[in-house]
Amino acid sequence: MRILVVEDERKVASFIKHGLEEERYIVEVASDGVSGFEMAMNNHFDAILLDVMLPGKDGFTLLKDLRDAGVTTPVLMLTARGTTEDRVTGLDLGADDYLPKPFSFDELAARLRSILRRSTPEKSTKIRCGDLKLDTVSHLAYRNDKEIELTTKEYALLEYLMRNKNRILSRSTITQHVWKHNFDPESNIIDVYIKRLRSKIEVEGKKPLIQSIRGVGYRMRETSSG
Repeated sequence: MRILVVEDERKVASFIKHGLEEERYIVEVASDGVSGFEMAMNNHFDAILLDVMLPGKDGFTLLKDLRDAGVTTPVLMLTARGTTEDRVTGLDLGADDYLPKPFSFDELAARLRSILRRSTPEKSTKIRCGDLKLDTVSHLAYRNDKEIELTTKEYALLEYLMRNKNRILSRSTITQHVWKHNFDPESNIIDVYIKRLRSKIEVEGKKPLIQSIRGVGYRMRETSSG
């Protein structure tokens, strides 16, 4: 999952980025409101962590501008100003949650998982697709109750596919959510990682969980019966 952190305090931004990357998120950072708005408008993110006190464009203004522009990406607001009035303002402008500073990283991670669940059909921290299970807290995958070893990128790809099961996902869409860079039509990186993932999660004698859609991309099947 691809996360945008808009935070002008370098130490705080570095702390959040490092922690989220250890949680296997793809993280990009903007240090002011203007660049944060541009990044959110020009890229696909699964969630935005947004500080209120920002140079250039404050968090409330940035959030209002994003919602006015039709951007529905879930937003978790972060601020040292933890008054009820500020929380109400942020929520009324379209924030999905509000976390006052200082905060523990564990709570930040839990709130992020929560807003991500709200934006997908899966409401549990455990995602299922047939007999394949993914625990988004422990970051472990299982099939037939057997643990599957995944690299960070393989996990990110599998989580995105499972959160969007039964949807046809183009290569460009997958790249934008799982990799930091935009889609290069000449690159076969998606196909390489899909092949690696298939070698780990597929079971002989059962229908493939990951289906190739010729000329488009891939789809994670709901059922593995067959």
